[in-house]
Amino acid sequence: MISAAFPSHAPRFAPLLRWPSALCRDWRFAPLFGFLALILIAGVVDGQITRGNRGITPINSSGDFLASGILVDVTGDNADDARSKGWREAQRQGWKQLYRQINGSDGPTLGDSVLDGIVTAIVVEEEQIGPRRYVARLGVQFDRVRAGQILGVSGRTLRSPPLLVIPVYSIDGLQQVFEQRSAWQRAWAEYNTGQSAIDYVRTAGTGPDTLLLNSGQIGRRGRVWWRVILDQYGAADVLVPIARVEYSYPGGPITGHFTARFGPDNKLIGSFTMTGPSPAALPDMMQKAVARMDRIYTDALAAGVLRTDTYLVLEKPVAVEELPEATEADANALPAETDSSVPTTPVAGAQSFSVQYSSPDVESVSATERAVGAVPGVQSAATSSLALGGTSVMRVNFRGDLAALKAALEARGYKVQASGSTLRISR
Repeated sequence: MISAAFPSHAPRFAPLLRWPSALCRDWRFAPLFGFLALILIAGVVDGQITRGNRGITPINSSGDFLASGILVDVTGDNADDARSKGWREAQRQGWKQLYRQINGSDGPTLGDSVLDGIVTAIVVEEEQIGPRRYVARLGVQFDRVRAGQILGVSGRTLRSPPLLVIPVYSIDGLQQVFEQRSAWQRAWAEYNTGQSAIDYVRTAGTGPDTLLLNSGQIGRRGRVWWRVILDQYGAADVLVPIARVEYSYPGGPITGHFTARFGPDNKLIGSFTMTGPSPAALPDMMQKAVARMDRIYTDALAAGVLRTDTYLVLEKPVAVEELPEATEADANALPAETDSSVPTTPVAGAQSFSVQYSSPDVESVSATERAVGAVPGVQSAATSSLALGGTSVMRVNFRGDLAALKAALEARGYKVQASGSTLRISR
């Protein structure tokens, strides 16, 4: 057969055609083939992690107020003047919308100078800029503290434990999370979670996110592996919002089926359906669906449905009888300066507590650890679960009970929320 394929060169090329099979039979070349296979597997995994544009970085996690969907249509001397007037008009309409939404009535009319002081950002949803005309749909973000004083809203809000969000997008029967960019994941990344009672932990879909958080993971029930994943992101449990989109025909109406699920057992919380006239309405549908999904999870939190699975917590709390006896050396180790406003309670020894805090960058982590470590009665404060851009968890050893630690942190200017044996602090 070789001579038929290569009639004139068969004798010279026949050994070359036989050498791969000879190498495979020789055990001495087994390490070589194993090394080549390892390189191939590493390349595939590296490509799975780094290839392409996958997720979208979450944009807004602040607690500021947001008025969205404001339509403006103004003219000016030029394009810049028209845009400036459009943003001014959006601030006025946004303030009226926000006041009516919170208080149910029209509020006081504020001047542009006052609005400039309480507006923190203009969110451009859609815009068309002409030579002298500006048509846009905008959102206006108001500072929670300064605007809250006028609105009569307290700066403190009750929030859930940090919950990891895995947005599953299903189209044509294929489920995906971060494998490709989707309108569903974009809507979750752009949603202002600071106004919600749910403490969402959102990921960007970069690095190992594509391997750890995928559609196959939501079908697993093993608590140990779930705990490993949740610890990586500083979360206590998981939320799985699912969006399934159906297209009637090219360019025709679309139907979105949305399901809110919770926990490793994929427990159903609620579901709803939305429709759109064409595929162009998909981004707007997704934004409205995320807001409606947030209301479903918020209602479930108020009803006591979003309870963290106890099997997801690997660390057991320290029992009182297991605490060491107080010694004279321990008493002398207490700081000499104490705050008289902080109530103190005699205890047997130091206790360990979990304190959650926002960690947008590395500097904030170091600053928070130093500030908490300087609180009277705190023996040590170290971050045990780091989540940059989200909520990190700090392990604090404190000579006192949970109420005393809460009071000590409040005395240092922190806003403290207690949930079981866990505290959440914010400025």
